[in-house]
Amino acid sequence: MFKNTNSYVYQAFDKDKADSDFLSLNFLYFNPEKRFYPQILGFISTNFRREIAQRYLVGAGATYQIIQGDKNWLKASLTFEYEDTDFRQSLFNKAQFNGDSSLNTMRSTIWISGKYELFKKKMILKHQSYYQPSIEDSDNYRWQADLSAEFPVWKHLSFKINYLRTFESVVIQGQEEEDEFLTFGFTLKSF
Repeated sequence: MFKNTNSYVYQAFDKDKADSDFLSLNFLYFNPEKRFYPQILGFISTNFRREIAQRYLVGAGATYQIIQGDKNWLKASLTFEYEDTDFRQSLFNKAQFNGDSSLNTMRSTIWISGKYELFKKKMILKHQSYYQPSIEDSDNYRWQADLSAEFPVWKHLSFKINYLRTFESVVIQGQEEEDEFLTFGFTLKSF
């Protein structure tokens, strides 16, 4: 099974650009109906506020389905990736990374994700979290927690509340390492 998720976020406040971010997540799962299955992944992203001109990761790993089901599931994965990140500057919050705007590393990632349909599918809770340390440098790691609640309005339309918290240990000098976003909106599905 191939899973592809793409997003673009643009924000401006009083004509000052705050975000202009692209994200493409691509997974190839082999026999995902089984409790344990291998996967290949490839990501491409940009981040305006983090001054990331381009970041890509390619890797592979495996997923274990702790709870299997169509309506409720819980999965844990372990993957290994090669990452190349091109920043717009070369001065970082950690001096050992200064001097080169391109950082390359091997990473391992521990993922936990789940989906739970409650109240006869009137509310759908989802979560995805990961911890992603560099295998080569213990000072280079990141984590993310993404939690959402969806309330279906019609068959292909839902109202969604989402909370996203991220942390990156290596950032451009003067930037905060942690971000938090609470968003509200509608999700339109074509399937």
